[in-house]
Amino acid sequence: MDYVKEYKKKTRKSSILFSKSSRFHVNGVSHNIRYYAPYPFIVKSSAGKNLVDVDGNKYTDYWMGHWSLILGHAPAKVKESLRKQIEKGWMYGTVNEQTILLSELISKAVPVAEKIRYVTSGTEATMYSVRLARSVTGKKIIAKIDGGWHGYTSDLLKSVNWPFTESESSGVVNEEKIVSIPYNDLEGSLTILKKHSNDLAGVIIEPVLGGGGCIPAEPDYLKGIQEFCKKNNSLFILDEIVTGFRFRYGCLYPTMRLDPDIVTLGKIVGGGMAIGVMCGKKEIMELADTTGKKKSERSYVGGGTFSANPISMTSGFVTLDVLKNRRSVYAKINDLGDYARKELSRVFGGDVIITGKGSLFMTHFVKNGISQIRNSADAAQCDTEKLQKYHFSMISKNKIFFLPGKLGAISNAHSKEDIKELISVSDKLEL
Repeated sequence: MDYVKEYKKKTRKSSILFSKSSRFHVNGVSHNIRYYAPYPFIVKSSAGKNLVDVDGNKYTDYWMGHWSLILGHAPAKVKESLRKQIEKGWMYGTVNEQTILLSELISKAVPVAEKIRYVTSGTEATMYSVRLARSVTGKKIIAKIDGGWHGYTSDLLKSVNWPFTESESSGVVNEEKIVSIPYNDLEGSLTILKKHSNDLAGVIIEPVLGGGGCIPAEPDYLKGIQEFCKKNNSLFILDEIVTGFRFRYGCLYPTMRLDPDIVTLGKIVGGGMAIGVMCGKKEIMELADTTGKKKSERSYVGGGTFSANPISMTSGFVTLDVLKNRRSVYAKINDLGDYARKELSRVFGGDVIITGKGSLFMTHFVKNGISQIRNSADAAQCDTEKLQKYHFSMISKNKIFFLPGKLGAISNAHSKEDIKELISVSDKLEL
């Protein structure tokens, strides 16, 4: 089947609108990864597990708002709470009770969240986290993971895409203050960290690489990195923007017996609204308090015009409150994720490796002798073009939506029948 031809036939209105979008927006989009050839369909509405485009096509969605919509699109309780809040106002620019209510939930579920500061994106949260690490330690170098994605902040925009030795962008300066270490390779990572130990402010790591291939960290790896940080008086920062409240009510790190200094959150804790969260130990976070301090004594960590706005705080609170009182959501979606990984592996046989954890999963079409995927280098050497084709073919023929090339996220709106359909489709597609 000519999947591109079939797609164009079904998405004529999207084609016209995307041409118009391209007149106003760089490459027609406002986030680089949202573009895929020949053009992305234009969404008109969403509900539950579905996206509906301007041509009336209804897609079963596994992208789920950059993996942020754990309850599905427009869940009733969140929608109703937002309707009520909009009646009261949607932008105060001052302290509001909604922020306090959300922070109370987060602080009880995330032990390290002794103090919290809100921003409006994950990029801001990680940017401020590394600034705070440098302020606390008086050191300059930040270590990150090969393939680790922490947003577009220049402080961390290095070694994101293969090959990791090439600069990610023009216009980025002071790259020598960022070093990169290999995921799940403790010996190799410690060799690099020791080389920079005298000026190492901190290490930032995702416990499951999101954009880097949906790859869980090995517990001994994270423990070894943390141990080095503690001995070296460097901060251990966990980026749980993807993983926070995804697998359990709270963060992933307590299940791994870790003790981070700072944790960043986002996605799920905003309930689909713009949010970024930096939280951490009181003695560290208090450095962001500018009251009565000289410039040299403070870490200038702000928010922004829309930080802690009542709409995001309300959406986040209701989402977490639902998850807190319905822990069965996690059992359901984690089981569906296990089922998806098992059955996709069966359908594809030795042609793929399915990575992931809980309700997150990603298909890697193996080549170049890859027999396991422990890091982003392994993932990058798989057949990424075939993965793109696999995802696009499902969009075109079966109205199943993965953002081409990216991992899938299962929400509470999905059912086992949806996963069975995904398995059946995958078994029959001609790639």
